[in-house]
Amino acid sequence: QVQLVESGGGLVQAGGSLRLSCAASGKIFSINVMGWYRQVPVNQRELVARITSGGNSDYADSVKGRFTISRDNAKNTMYLQMNSLKTEDTAVYYCNADGVRTMNPGLYRYWGQGTQVTVSS
Repeated sequence: QVQLVESGGGLVQAGGSLRLSCAASGKIFSINVMGWYRQVPVNQRELVARITSGGNSDYADSVKGRFTISRDNAKNTMYLQMNSLKTEDTAVYYCNADGVRTMNPGLYRYWGQGTQVTVSS
């Protein structure tokens, strides 16, 4: 059973920083892409940033230049450094692992339970 556990969310003032972490556990052989998504009530979940096992990354336009995604393949862990936070960054942030190879045949996709990020003005 693969689990993703996020940490690092919280309350911060506008202009501040937070660092989110996502740790994947279980019998994992490899993870192709890991990403961060966020969701506010009544909106769809949107991609914030994602990174491949090779280190290629891309970002939503709204966070470019402020957020940095990284990962440690050996530890199956991903991070999101969020700087210059804005009130509109307030959301529940979800960790995603896609193209997960385990001892079972096939590739799988998993989600974390989410962590709240609240940016106050």
